[in-house]
Amino acid sequence: MRIGFVASEAVPFVKTGGLADVAGSLPKALAALGHDVRVFLPKYYQIPQAYREKMEHVWSGEINVAWRRKFIGIDRLEEDGVTWYFIDNEDYFRRDSLYGSFDDAERFSFFCRGVLTAMGVLDFFPDILHANDWHSALVPVLLRLEHIGDGRYESVRSVFTIHNLKYQGVFDKGIMPDVLGLDWKYFNNGDLEYYDAVNFMKGGIIYADMVTTVSRTYADEIQYEYFGEGLHELLRSRAEMGKLTGIVNGIDNESFDPRTDRRLVYSYGVEDIHLKFENKAALQHQLGLPENRCAPMISMVTRLVEAKGLDLVMRVIDELLSQENMQFVLLGVGDAVYEAWFRELAWRHPDKVSVNLSFASELAQRIYAASDIFLMPSKYEPCGIGQLIAMRYGAVPIVRATGGLKDTVEQYDKLTGKGNGFVFPNYNAHELLFTMKRALSLYKDMTAWSALARNSMKSDFGWKRSAKEYIRLYEGLKHEG
Repeated sequence: MRIGFVASEAVPFVKTGGLADVAGSLPKALAALGHDVRVFLPKYYQIPQAYREKMEHVWSGEINVAWRRKFIGIDRLEEDGVTWYFIDNEDYFRRDSLYGSFDDAERFSFFCRGVLTAMGVLDFFPDILHANDWHSALVPVLLRLEHIGDGRYESVRSVFTIHNLKYQGVFDKGIMPDVLGLDWKYFNNGDLEYYDAVNFMKGGIIYADMVTTVSRTYADEIQYEYFGEGLHELLRSRAEMGKLTGIVNGIDNESFDPRTDRRLVYSYGVEDIHLKFENKAALQHQLGLPENRCAPMISMVTRLVEAKGLDLVMRVIDELLSQENMQFVLLGVGDAVYEAWFRELAWRHPDKVSVNLSFASELAQRIYAASDIFLMPSKYEPCGIGQLIAMRYGAVPIVRATGGLKDTVEQYDKLTGKGNGFVFPNYNAHELLFTMKRALSLYKDMTAWSALARNSMKSDFGWKRSAKEYIRLYEGLKHEG
């Protein structure tokens, strides 16, 4: 099967968030199953020079961006069995940051048109064209509106994946003629209109042949007002038509493997999980905490924003630190109010708390490897990757039952020995406190705790399983077409 994958970022080339992990890993997993997978990305200035030097220039020309004629270049690179195409225009992509420019609507509408142009230039018309989040949401829109009558394009089925519904790409309606170059009827009929503005993501949801989200529970949640960010009724109608589904994200098991991870002080696996204690001692020494292998270490590796459940943590963590023989390690950056609060927490409990207001991948991996418990009490979580990495490294997750957290963490039952973590249902500080105390109590039974940690490590959330689900979805769409 021929698969075109469109994203605004992907590892190892450029990353700001979880989308990059998906766009870097899923195409590789699809290719490993024997499919022809080609990924389209903007050629950002931030892509490391080592990769830029390996790119082959394959075509240059011009395309329309409404009334403008803009240069477009196409470069190619082979990596991990996947063909990568980079859409080039320095006016749009030689910026200090990937997103947040005044002309983002113009930049990413150019990118989407560039992808469709590249398909014709390269004579690559995939069976499935898979767009992701608002930055590429216009791909299914323009595929249908601007290539009517061209059988090469009309045979292409489109998939649009929502990674986070909160970020929709909403712009002033004046971009309809000035940037998109589309007839006002597509605004007036509601396809692109959203509270008298243009909504890129809404267009992708309407025009794609299938809409997916990154977990089964999130696909259900976004059909309701609380999670739906103003699009819940549209999403519910798509679900009723059988055009909305959820597939849980995975992680790259090769990149996240405690047996081979060179960033760790001690490598280990399920069979020698006791070496986590050596990693704990090494991290305690690195962070200036008392070296105490017996003290349970609770960690968070997260963005410091409201959605991550930090308000709940702030209400309970002082009580736990005062009552329990434990340590708390935080790594992340974000809102100033949270950074200040956790900085003061470390000042109040210098022998029990290490707060690291930065993000360093090596330190993150050492925290996963050293931690006994990984805390992720999110208000909402489309999928989440932290809990998947934590389990891979034997750090038992405590999560709220929302989105992908609910789909990947199974409540531990001491009587049966089944389960891989702890789950609490409601966004409530008392429920979080009770769940954390339950976990800390179980930790005192090291035989039971070791069995639970092994359960977590044995949980398989590699991309191979998710990739097979996507292939079944793609094949169903191909046969419909």
